[in-house]
Amino acid sequence: MKKFSFLVLLITICFMLNVYSFTVDAETVSLKVYNWQDYIDDGTDDNGNIVSTPVIDMWIEDYKARTGITVEVIYDTFETNETMLNTLKTGKSEYDLVCPSDYAIQKMIKDDMLEKFDTTKLPTYNKYGSPYLKELFEQNNWTEYSVPYMWGTVGLLYDPEVYSDELVSSWDIMWNKEYENLATTKDSVRDTYFVGVMHVYQEELQDLRKQYLDGTITKEYYNKQVNIIMNRTDEDTLRLVEADLKIMKENIFGLEVDSGKSDMVTGKISMNLAWSGDAVYSMDLAEEEDDKILAYSVPLEGSNVWYDGWVMPKGANVELATDFVDFLSKPEIAVLNMNKIGYTSAIAGEAVLEMIDDWYGAESEESAVEVDLTYFFGDTVECDEDGRVMVTVDEHYIGRQFSAQYPDYETITRCGVMEDFGDQNQAVLEMWANFKSNELTPLTWATVIVLAVLALVWMVRSGIKQRNRRLHIRH
Repeated sequence: MKKFSFLVLLITICFMLNVYSFTVDAETVSLKVYNWQDYIDDGTDDNGNIVSTPVIDMWIEDYKARTGITVEVIYDTFETNETMLNTLKTGKSEYDLVCPSDYAIQKMIKDDMLEKFDTTKLPTYNKYGSPYLKELFEQNNWTEYSVPYMWGTVGLLYDPEVYSDELVSSWDIMWNKEYENLATTKDSVRDTYFVGVMHVYQEELQDLRKQYLDGTITKEYYNKQVNIIMNRTDEDTLRLVEADLKIMKENIFGLEVDSGKSDMVTGKISMNLAWSGDAVYSMDLAEEEDDKILAYSVPLEGSNVWYDGWVMPKGANVELATDFVDFLSKPEIAVLNMNKIGYTSAIAGEAVLEMIDDWYGAESEESAVEVDLTYFFGDTVECDEDGRVMVTVDEHYIGRQFSAQYPDYETITRCGVMEDFGDQNQAVLEMWANFKSNELTPLTWATVIVLAVLALVWMVRSGIKQRNRRLHIRH
């Protein structure tokens, strides 16, 4: 009887251990994230040394404290939206959370590639998300499918010792023969194409702006028309833009993918078509290393407001992905990410306001400039008696880092959101191929010449070696 009781007890213990083991396994889950390179705070300094807890680890600890569940985050990165889309479409890799750019998000929604967010489970984002970005997403029916992460504008990064503020207030400067071979533009059909569109329809855009400023048309109508013009891809527009871009290409130094931000710092070029985050990086680096001042301008004809946002591909762990996104929406976490990557978070709140004061606050009353950022912060912070959110900034950063990160309301009004090319995608790509293949740019010519010289040197040296070898054999 005792042996039987002992056996029963042993079996019971083994069963309990198995149940416990199964429970532990069940309490460990994974979240697969696919993001741009260097696009989240990883806890390292500029030299790659770990100096703080990475944001991902913070969330893992926070989630376990709230739920008792351990999460393993599998984190991969991509370099282009096209790479990301191809990866997802092949089906070889599955992700719970991805961070594409605006047009890629639009395409993914159109192709029914995404799960929907339950916005009631995003309390932190609902509280601290910028009213401007939230309204933008609502207007375009993106709210169900995406949560904005970072955003900004496209403009001209320039050397103010070479260009006046008036010159860079128009896209005309890219075609100005007096400044030949000094600027680069993006080797990107989307970014350079819209510049061509804004230049081709410059008079129409200027007329709209004039009507808006004198009160003839509303802000909403003005912004809508800018958006419509920016996204024109009809055959006539493609023909006009191709011809115009070919003229521009003869005037610029060349096309670049990522080198422009460093070329501006070294002085290789004096103007670059830049994303606002890259512009901030260049301005900071130039000032820190060479005490050199660079500036940033969004031309008056208008420009592009871009954004990157979180989406959940079909089959994603919706609950886990949503929790991670909401954690990233904490203002103090947004500050950590901004401090690391240099781009502007879609999150507002007091912590972000304090960061602006810390980074850009006026050093004296004489240098203080008040800027109205009500459109961005709204009710996420305490407003003044007039219901506004005013920030006091040192004039040194106006037209530079601060203006790149937080453009004023007037600048935002003249900017539109680029849309997916849709059925005209192939036609636009053909136009771009024609533009790039027509002529060699100065940058390409320089590369060809260097390669030719190197080849000549190699041939001469090879000839000398062969001659010496023959002489050696003869003797």
